[in-house]
Amino acid sequence: MTKVIAIANQKGGVGKTTTAVNVAAGLGKLSKRTLLVDVDPQGNATSGVGVDKRSLKLSSYDVLVNSEKAENVILSTPYDNLDVMPSDMDLAAAEFEMIDLEHRSTRLKRALLPIKNNYDYIIIDCPPSLGLITTNALTAADSVLVPIQCEYYALEGLSQLMNSVRYVKRKTNEYLYIEGVLLTMYDGRLNLTQQVVAEVKQFFPKKVMSTVIPRVIRLSEAPSYGMPIMYYDKNSKGTLAYMALCEELIRREQNNG
Repeated sequence: MTKVIAIANQKGGVGKTTTAVNVAAGLGKLSKRTLLVDVDPQGNATSGVGVDKRSLKLSSYDVLVNSEKAENVILSTPYDNLDVMPSDMDLAAAEFEMIDLEHRSTRLKRALLPIKNNYDYIIIDCPPSLGLITTNALTAADSVLVPIQCEYYALEGLSQLMNSVRYVKRKTNEYLYIEGVLLTMYDGRLNLTQQVVAEVKQFFPKKVMSTVIPRVIRLSEAPSYGMPIMYYDKNSKGTLAYMALCEELIRREQNNG
């Protein structure tokens, strides 16, 4: 069975795209056939796996707006078992263009259906907003992984995300659930970090992932080389953390299955 995980948080700078890229690449490294779906107009997940956005003929925009077949848009990457459905700036206009389209909330789900069985995991990098594109991602997903940074205002805006999840459950995807909350930019030496962790655990009892992602400079360097962290520096703390997270996700899936 294919597992589809949307990575979402409308707050920017929480490690959302870093998580999407490195979870997708890490699962691929663990021999899971993986598709990274980039539906963020910034296209950072696309360039994060070494794809040049300027050379794209088709992107997720064409899938969402022009009903292009997913198989015509998906590209292979230089990384083990990892394909990508790329994104570019065209997607910025998609929210408006989709308003009058038929099946506007289920277009991504419908597009992924024919190719879904080619993969063990599909990871969707959502835009940092809660509009129609994120609704499409949540409708197509089995679960949502929510990265939260260990900083002030970490929980700010999360009630809106939970409202969106509830809305999608009610309207288009009754089986959607919270995969977990992932603490990013973690520094155990700081009192603030401990406060945020306690707060998050209170807000999401039993949903906080065991793995935490440390604040390490290598994680912010890797994207500029178009490389997931485990290929950029295989001994980095960031690599160990994201590989541990991938193993945790696989373990959960096996236990649920």
